[in-house]
Amino acid sequence: RYFLVGSNHAQTKHRVLKIDRTEPKDLVIIDDKHVYSQQEVRELLGRLDLGNRIKMGQKGSSGLSRAVSAFGIVGFVRFLEGYYIVLITKRRKMADIGGHSIYKIEDTTMIYIPNDSVRVSHPDEARYVRIFQNVDLSSNFYFSYSYDLSHSLQYNLTLLQRPYELWSAAPPLTKEEEHTQGKQDSFDIFEDEGLPTQVVYGLQNEPYYKYVWNGKLLERIKDIVHPDWLMYIIHGFCGQSSILFKQGKLLIYGRPVHITLIARRSSKFAGTRFLKRGANCEGDVANEVETEQIIHDASVMSFTAGSYSSYVQVRGSVPLYWSQDISTMMPKPPIRLDQADPYANIAALHFDQMLQRFGSPIIILNLVKKREKRKHEKILSEELYPAVINLNQFLPPDHRIDYIAWDMARYTKSKLCNVLDRLSMIAENVVKRTGFFINRSDFYCHTLRPDDRWRDVGGSVTSTGRLQTGVLRTNCVDCLDRTNTAQFMVGKCALAYQLYALGMIDKPKLQFDTDCVRLFEELYEDHGDTLSLQYGGSQLVHRVKTYRKIAPWTQHSKDIMQTLSRYYSNAFSDADRQDAINLFLQVYQPSEGKAHLWELPTDFYLHQKSTMALQNNRRSYTFWWSEGVLSYLPVPYDEVACENTMKTVKVRRMNQFDESVDIYTEFFKPYELTSFDDTFCIAMTNSAREFMPKSVGVDPSPFTVRKPEETGKSVLGKSSKEETILQRKTAASAPPPPSEEVISSTSEDDSEEDRDDEGSEVQPQQAMKEPYGRILAECPAEEDLLIYERFAHLGENQHTVEKTERINLANIICLEPVSHFKDDCIYAVSLPQVDRGSHEMFASHVMTGHGQVRALCREDMLMYREYVKNRYM
Repeated sequence: RYFLVGSNHAQTKHRVLKIDRTEPKDLVIIDDKHVYSQQEVRELLGRLDLGNRIKMGQKGSSGLSRAVSAFGIVGFVRFLEGYYIVLITKRRKMADIGGHSIYKIEDTTMIYIPNDSVRVSHPDEARYVRIFQNVDLSSNFYFSYSYDLSHSLQYNLTLLQRPYELWSAAPPLTKEEEHTQGKQDSFDIFEDEGLPTQVVYGLQNEPYYKYVWNGKLLERIKDIVHPDWLMYIIHGFCGQSSILFKQGKLLIYGRPVHITLIARRSSKFAGTRFLKRGANCEGDVANEVETEQIIHDASVMSFTAGSYSSYVQVRGSVPLYWSQDISTMMPKPPIRLDQADPYANIAALHFDQMLQRFGSPIIILNLVKKREKRKHEKILSEELYPAVINLNQFLPPDHRIDYIAWDMARYTKSKLCNVLDRLSMIAENVVKRTGFFINRSDFYCHTLRPDDRWRDVGGSVTSTGRLQTGVLRTNCVDCLDRTNTAQFMVGKCALAYQLYALGMIDKPKLQFDTDCVRLFEELYEDHGDTLSLQYGGSQLVHRVKTYRKIAPWTQHSKDIMQTLSRYYSNAFSDADRQDAINLFLQVYQPSEGKAHLWELPTDFYLHQKSTMALQNNRRSYTFWWSEGVLSYLPVPYDEVACENTMKTVKVRRMNQFDESVDIYTEFFKPYELTSFDDTFCIAMTNSAREFMPKSVGVDPSPFTVRKPEETGKSVLGKSSKEETILQRKTAASAPPPPSEEVISSTSEDDSEEDRDDEGSEVQPQQAMKEPYGRILAECPAEEDLLIYERFAHLGENQHTVEKTERINLANIICLEPVSHFKDDCIYAVSLPQVDRGSHEMFASHVMTGHGQVRALCREDMLMYREYVKNRYM
């Protein structure tokens, strides 16, 4: 047998899985449903080790041995022989959202479960294993133990904000939970004190399986094992950058701000560039990626007390039956429409999914070409626009699909048109219509200093903040280069509104060439490079700098190399990658008597499941949306607390101090000695340190427009070393940036002339402008001298031992308030009101310093009891 021992982060609770190795082709897993303490699991493993030694009559190192240490189970897979288990053996922390850590898979291992004595070998098994391992799990696969990555932040937080009455009617504990609870509380040293355990409600919801990539691999054990064993992974991109000035980050009015970008790639109709185009019969489109940008004030970690904002947009192929024939070996194979769809049935299925998940309005930004000498991209526009018109005639006027067609390539070639200005106008209109999510109400300063653009922001306004209703869906032909630039411009516009809503800037507008926007641009380019490598086989060909027309001349040669790389990948390696994806997602499952994967002439019938059978329940062409969706628009149906959506959520009564509920204890681990390196080990993609001006006299604000000579990084392009770093980022999703010493040692300041000057005895006099930021040749103004005299007088009075007269501070220094807001400004002049509890806490702290410990209250006893139970029982 194999024994899988899993534990929580604190290693106070353990579960054990037993896997039978005597079945050659079946998977037999036993979960005893018991929660073990650390001492109990040691005794169990000791008994198993001793029993195996006695049974086999062996001594020494035989018996129970550790096979591998892992961080989670990816799933179980079977080809033609027995089952394999896929385990995560190495991980790296990439982001932190509300105390929930997001990890990137760094390495995995596959272990064959059946014993060699019962193994029935098959000649094609090794080939299937090689194809399965072609999906590199160490490249851009992410997971989290406590945060649902398949859902948006808006969904996860609105789930917690549902009325208490819905959760108070939670079902009673099952027999398993009653047994577990009774076993744990059988011995309690505090039972004579009459201290009841405080109960809270914990929520466990089903993931959105469209963005889960190991759903099929866990399907075999989903109903057998405890939900704590199930860990769902997503594929795409995850990067977190920090706007902080201290220690390489950027403070906005004393508050650190984190920007997190999460891209979820759909596992439905997934594949490579020319092999997956358009949509399948279920409305799933190729290269569908949901991109979410999360802005939060990192000074407060909790979801309930902190300020969090998010904005979601989507990219995906044109929802029609279309494809491109790659057998002609052309760089741009001709586009062909495979099936006629006069009633837009496929588009209806696709937009029905979007209405359920995002609400209305759905805005389509179509960037394909309109004018061509020979029809190529224009074919898609001529089919998509009538489909949208056909679907809109049955929708209510307020919830119709908006269609924006704009030939981005044609505008780029024109010298008179500015592409990004036009995109900025579209983005402003889109963000005002959809709104964005924020979990707190408007600041008082928004009322005192109103902005006309802020009044026009759409979405749904609630008592606790705002909700995003609707989404922007951007597409070109490949949904790579043009789409990424358009999404960046929309994200930049949304970022301005998010920072304004969080009280960081005074108006919802961000300029190019500021530290904040350049950091955001780097994050989006890493995001675009990663998605382009996954779908197209190369990095982005056209970047934001290309459309701004500030790219250096060396960028053209790099674009040519990326185009050749993309063509080579599409022509020679995409077929193998597609087979690997089909096998990993279990779209194709090998079996005896069935044609092998490499023998199939096409995978069309694997992804078009209903083409070989007649549909019994055909959807209506007029009422093409799902039942109940229109009733709650513009709010998404998935986020409404109705009967159907409540079935996907399980409610459990839990202990208040349980690690799975208490995020503070889970993250900071106050019960043990920890280090900052382990707790805060996030691999930030970029920080504002790389973009900040190096001279002191320049305004350090992240929202100040910089000249090229004032910035820490080159505006026009990257050096060869930075290009190498970028390639490693896209391949391994952004390793930590180089340290300050490495940057300084490779900078242009360390030239030979500078080293000669350092070796000489006479140093040239440095100008006042560089170290101090201003020229001190002129005499200071009279007002400045008066302030300095008051400051010096104040210092003298601080060092005086005996004061002969009473000093009036108002005569020495005049304090003038810089703000008249008392609620939401950190420079408020009114003194904070200290409650009685804070007074008592401070008094007890002082008494403790003098050796007098106050009497423990009821809450202290509860906390101490939980600490003793978790550590020693």
